[in-house]
Amino acid sequence: MRALEEQTILITGATDGLGRQVAEDLARRRAQIVVHGRSRERGEATVEAIRATTGNDRVELALADLASLVQVRGLAADIRERFERLDVVVSNAGIGTRVPGDGARAESDDGYELRFAVNYLAGFLLTRELLDLLRRSAPARIVHVASAGQMPIDFDDVMLEDGYSGTRAYSQSKLAQIMFGIELAKRVAGDGVTVNSLHPATYMPTKIVFHARGEAVSALEEGVRATVRLVADPELDGVTGRYFDGEVESAPHSQAHDASARAQLHERSRQLTGV
Repeated sequence: MRALEEQTILITGATDGLGRQVAEDLARRRAQIVVHGRSRERGEATVEAIRATTGNDRVELALADLASLVQVRGLAADIRERFERLDVVVSNAGIGTRVPGDGARAESDDGYELRFAVNYLAGFLLTRELLDLLRRSAPARIVHVASAGQMPIDFDDVMLEDGYSGTRAYSQSKLAQIMFGIELAKRVAGDGVTVNSLHPATYMPTKIVFHARGEAVSALEEGVRATVRLVADPELDGVTGRYFDGEVESAPHSQAHDASARAQLHERSRQLTGV
């Protein structure tokens, strides 16, 4: 891997919580950071704060609402136009079990179940749209911030129109991230791009956790350390297609090891996103 000061790193959902702290940590290590956010006002404030705190002026903003596939494509086009290289994508943005809608079923701009769309499909499309740039920048890394909360995908009802719950939707979307990571790792083998997923820490003090259960268990720094490790640890050069619980390699839900299920998810995702 290249020295961090030579790398350009995109972090989605980086205006607060885990993404915000990962962005600051990597900016402090002199990487060029692209902070993704949905709100320009909030995004610009985040960029200014990270620059001031770290002394690193190479912190940029990219905007998109990940509930819209049109905007996801626009985000990818913006990255391709503005940056000559992209060394890492940290797919961190997501919504939890309760907010928005107090856990009620909602749909994205494209008419897809909202948690599946934002937590998974947006990252699938963004990664596919940026894959050539990552290949040209190799060695490169893709990191999926997933969860230990995983439930199997019902391919007869991916949008959970029957028996919906926010927990089920969130957990399905997180397993989808992991399955995509394993599948993509196989598809880009030999291209110099590695793909790994992780559960950063259990119930960190983030908005998602506070809305869901009211209190944290793990320190945010624990999740930051585990995530930054997958981004920057040279000992993980060439390590790909893995799932980590914190800093320990672990086994995801058994459906992630089902090659036919992964292929089915990949094909369904291509259809849903128009790739």
